[in-house]
Amino acid sequence: MSQVSTNGRICVFSGSSSGARPEYAEAACRLGEALVQRRYELVYGGANVGLMAAVANTVLNCGGRVTGVIPEALVHKEVAHYGLSELRVVASMHERKATMAELADGFIALPGGLGTLEEFFEVLTWAQLGLHSKPCGLLNVAGYYDHIVDFLDFAVSQRFLNTGHRSMSMVESEPDALLDRFLCYQAPAVGKWIDREQA
Repeated sequence: MSQVSTNGRICVFSGSSSGARPEYAEAACRLGEALVQRRYELVYGGANVGLMAAVANTVLNCGGRVTGVIPEALVHKEVAHYGLSELRVVASMHERKATMAELADGFIALPGGLGTLEEFFEVLTWAQLGLHSKPCGLLNVAGYYDHIVDFLDFAVSQRFLNTGHRSMSMVESEPDALLDRFLCYQAPAVGKWIDREQA
């Protein structure tokens, strides 16, 4: 049997909870559908709970491929998903993040808590440092990330973040709009964070 070609893999960071609003899970399902329609594979944290399960199960139900990556210590705590195309059990959180980053061609954060933010901002920092040139985006469902967006803009105004690096974090409220921007993304050529003369 010949292997079906894909347009690459998108890593999705998201909450192990479904959150307080139904819009969050609905957006996770729309994202899963959009990934399959555009022939992307999904890479995610490997759990079968919350928004993580919503996006993974949607991709699977639509005939897509899903790779989960979960640390051994969290297999029971996060309820590992054993129905995936591939489940990789790794030794640590560091290995989990490194593996997902290596597998992925782009990164999207659905609503989530501290773990979601930590994972997203780590890959965004790697982009800022020039360690990769992959697109990074926040799926701002029902305004969930409005305060994060405001903070990033404030960091620019306070000269802790320059506009080129700020542009590396794309923000959209709908999956298709975000994936459209991923298609034409080119990492900005930014030499340094802030000119020393301006500091």
